[in-house]
Amino acid sequence: MSVRRIMGTETEFGISVQGQPHANPMVASTRLVNAYASSTLKARRARWDFEEESPLRDARGFDMAREVADPTQLTDEDLGLANVILTNGARLYVDHAHPEYSTPECTNPLDIVKWDKAGELIALDACRFASVPTDADIVLYKNNTDNKGASYGSHENYLMRRSTPFGDIVRHLTPFFVSRQVITGAGRVGIGQDGRGDGFQLTSRADFFEVEVGLETTLKRPIINTRDEPHADPEKYRRLHVIIGDANLAEISTYLKVGTTSLVLAMIEDRYLTADLSVRQPVMSLRAVSHDPTLGHLLEIDGRTLTAVQLQWEYFHQATAYVAERYGVDVDVQTKDVLARWESVLTRLERDPMECATELDWVAKLKLLNSYRDRDGLEWNDAKLHLIDLQYSDLRPEKGLYNRLVKLGQIKRLLDDESVIAAMHDPPEDTRAYFRGRCLDKYSDSIAAASWDSVIFDLPGYESLQRVPTIDPMRGSKAHVGPLLDRSPTALALFEALTR
Repeated sequence: MSVRRIMGTETEFGISVQGQPHANPMVASTRLVNAYASSTLKARRARWDFEEESPLRDARGFDMAREVADPTQLTDEDLGLANVILTNGARLYVDHAHPEYSTPECTNPLDIVKWDKAGELIALDACRFASVPTDADIVLYKNNTDNKGASYGSHENYLMRRSTPFGDIVRHLTPFFVSRQVITGAGRVGIGQDGRGDGFQLTSRADFFEVEVGLETTLKRPIINTRDEPHADPEKYRRLHVIIGDANLAEISTYLKVGTTSLVLAMIEDRYLTADLSVRQPVMSLRAVSHDPTLGHLLEIDGRTLTAVQLQWEYFHQATAYVAERYGVDVDVQTKDVLARWESVLTRLERDPMECATELDWVAKLKLLNSYRDRDGLEWNDAKLHLIDLQYSDLRPEKGLYNRLVKLGQIKRLLDDESVIAAMHDPPEDTRAYFRGRCLDKYSDSIAAASWDSVIFDLPGYESLQRVPTIDPMRGSKAHVGPLLDRSPTALALFEALTR
């Protein structure tokens, strides 16, 4: 394996209604998603199919009883909230109090960045469509906490071999997640869940994690989430649901987040990792690393102490050896690029973190905040710094400070605007998202529902709805079904060709 595998991201956006601090966020989120659906004719009819979802199945070998589950875990219940399936294969919906965007299935880190960024533009368009003269404007933030004690998620999903022992995943991923925040953190003003402690930390999520392993995502948040819902053949695959990441705006932060994680997963699957890098008291260590932007905090690991950057070096060196042994000179371009960028970032973080200000969110944000602190003599408890922190994540191009840094050339990018705009409407061509997206685009009036692993047609001459399963994420690609879709003028013609 390399960095390539089926993967995706999910982002819950922070939401506010201008001039209405007490506005109901669920109502505002519903208004926003419905506005996007109404503006896009092809997104109006098809509903999300919940039939194949199983959010209470635990990777440790049991199902949680529904009567003891928190209501936020019951994501297989159709609550009647706004839910839009997009022609790019993605999903835009209301997740309790937030609008959420889930990327289509992708096969590599760069595509994740592309369709994740497309989600920002889709969310921004939804804000514009929802902002009419009779309603107050809705503003979205790509962040993870309101600094009042609430946190909302930014999740990653990786398809893995079912044969990989879950205990191996826990043992090797926990220290990786404790340490990877030096690269993936989005930065945050404030310490503690309510942000009242003075200071700056690497991530916006670390203070909200309370246990090492568990099924929950909103209460008793675990470093390793055990939700076992593969959206693929469960005999072959599991989908690792990662809830510990930050919502990144910097493209290189997102790229390295999923690229390095995919490499570590490949090593776990191939049982290549042998050294025990277990961190003592991982939850406390997670927070301690986040609270120290000097990157000097020492982690206790098997009788020795390492900084988080040094622990990342351990994973990097093993990944380099693994790729060399498995692929030699035949390594693919993105795997080679992820390794090179990983090494470069760690080298500079060790020397002076500010050297990464053009690539990593937390460093870019800290540099920006320090410029205000130096200019105006501000302490970390100054409310102005909290506002700057929030404004960094504002999606509006004319208001968001991240977007301003990009325009000033102070943040490096991996993509151009044209490719991201195209990804708002076009699906990836190398996964089943292509089939789902093309069907929504070409046969929108005949699609009754869809999900990650099926498309359901409402066809003339058939008394019942017809489900086309898409259980294999690698089938349904352009190479597989593109010519068939091109020569099928109607959904009926497509269905009969598929079932002939």
